[in-house]
Amino acid sequence: MFESLKNHAYSKANILQLIARRSFIGIDMGDDAIKMIQLSHGEDGISLVAGGSRNRPVNMEPGSGDWQRWAVEAISDLTANNGFKGRDIIATMPASEILIEHVKISKSDGDKSQDMLSKVKQKLSLESDSAVIRYIPTEEDNCLVMLTEREKIDRHLAIYEKANLQIKAMGSWPVALMNTYTTFFGRRSIDLEAVVMLVDIGENRTSIVVCRHKKLLFARSIPIGASQLGTDEMANQLISELSDSRRQLASTYRKVQIQRLIFLSPRIVDRNVCETIAQRMSIPAQMGDCLGAVEISVDWNGSGVDRRDSNINWATAFGLSLS
Repeated sequence: MFESLKNHAYSKANILQLIARRSFIGIDMGDDAIKMIQLSHGEDGISLVAGGSRNRPVNMEPGSGDWQRWAVEAISDLTANNGFKGRDIIATMPASEILIEHVKISKSDGDKSQDMLSKVKQKLSLESDSAVIRYIPTEEDNCLVMLTEREKIDRHLAIYEKANLQIKAMGSWPVALMNTYTTFFGRRSIDLEAVVMLVDIGENRTSIVVCRHKKLLFARSIPIGASQLGTDEMANQLISELSDSRRQLASTYRKVQIQRLIFLSPRIVDRNVCETIAQRMSIPAQMGDCLGAVEISVDWNGSGVDRRDSNINWATAFGLSLS
């Protein structure tokens, strides 16, 4: 059921013909770790300029004052010592801090943002003026709505300001994962209309995106990750959650059917787990290793990333740098 994606990744012959340029630094600020990646586009392909990560101390509560001070120090250290060029960044919020809803909006609706906010704000104990909402039109008059508290965004912005970085945009993890897929693993003509489910298994959380190439259709975050998948019970629970997401997709879109699973975290999760998921869901599956799909333009130590021995999930950080 598995097909290697190696042949579908960028090659020097078919990569985007772009004027050589350095991308922004992508910062994936998760609950468990900070991951930073900077890519470069050139005539010979996409290469890795710099990267690095820091794991959150286990005794430190995410969002606390100690966590914020640690984040500033970790980001400052990575920026200064891991070969990053410039200080322009695109960052994202942790999946645990974003509420995602899928809302149907009629074409006659006037103020769509207010209408969608009224439909989802009851999910959180907050007033409308304390929330930041982003909505992405999908298909069949549906929108994917992302909602978070303004206070949480301000907290993240303060971290980057204290680390002396220039934030160009706050990205989103669903769009970042879609960027990684379309850039490296969705370049064939048959991929342009194919509906795929991207499964990104992290240390303690699995992120799901369903897209039709660059059209985002569905996103969900599940609090089960690689560290919990050592037992059959938890593996079965993850499969159950993925199947439930598939049913939600079917109830939202009448004309959408998932054609492939793409696992974007092959270095952090056992391949047997991915094979079991694919078999139980009866969907053809592929492994997509973004780290193996780029050239490394500097020596191993200079890049801050060792491709030969890396169990870090870089998919979101890659997608942010590609934005």
